[in-house]
Amino acid sequence: MNEPSVVSAIAGVIRRDLLLAARRKSEPLFTLGFFVLVASLFPLSIGPEPELLRRVAPGVLWVAALLAAMLSLGRMFAADYDDGTLESIALAPVPLVAAVLGKVAAHWLVSGFPLVVVSPLLALQYGLPADVIAMLMISLLIGTPVLSLVGAIGAALTLGVRGGGVLVALLVLPLYVPTLIFGAGAVDARLAGLDPGANLSLLGACLALAALFAPPAIAAGVRIALE
Repeated sequence: MNEPSVVSAIAGVIRRDLLLAARRKSEPLFTLGFFVLVASLFPLSIGPEPELLRRVAPGVLWVAALLAAMLSLGRMFAADYDDGTLESIALAPVPLVAAVLGKVAAHWLVSGFPLVVVSPLLALQYGLPADVIAMLMISLLIGTPVLSLVGAIGAALTLGVRGGGVLVALLVLPLYVPTLIFGAGAVDARLAGLDPGANLSLLGACLALAALFAPPAIAAGVRIALE
């Protein structure tokens, strides 16, 4: 299989899933709304003390983004599995790894990228300065694809299983911990006036490892579910 065919397959899956998401606007809006709601409730519950809000902001915003990203994991493959589309994709003359990579990319564009875009508005509630808000966006831009890649492994392994949403959470939450630590740590370091480079490097390493190892694992999980 030549490279242009693989790239075309990935682009085709992304385009298809984005069109489906555009027809079902409630699903991406639900994920984004959850993120906004959780991040907005914390300042109300903690109180108006500016220093306290700034101190908890990195962790709160990252945890809210992580939980919001998890909400849509169960739907990443479920609809295609139920109507037989996933089996057709598996039988298509393109690597299944390319197809699942396209689905993960579409999932991030629908569920992860909007979190990055709206995060500066939520960060203002915590009184974060501009440079810290910029670091928050950078860390989410690097970290949210990791959430989609790792989460897709859990989604593939629980296809067709009753109560799969709970199982996905149990499977992926421990694997999310390094991304959460390094992502929030980069923002916290910038807030404290320290160099966030180490945390960003480790976060980038998480993304590189996920991009390398997650697609074959996702494809294997899909094949197991289809057998």
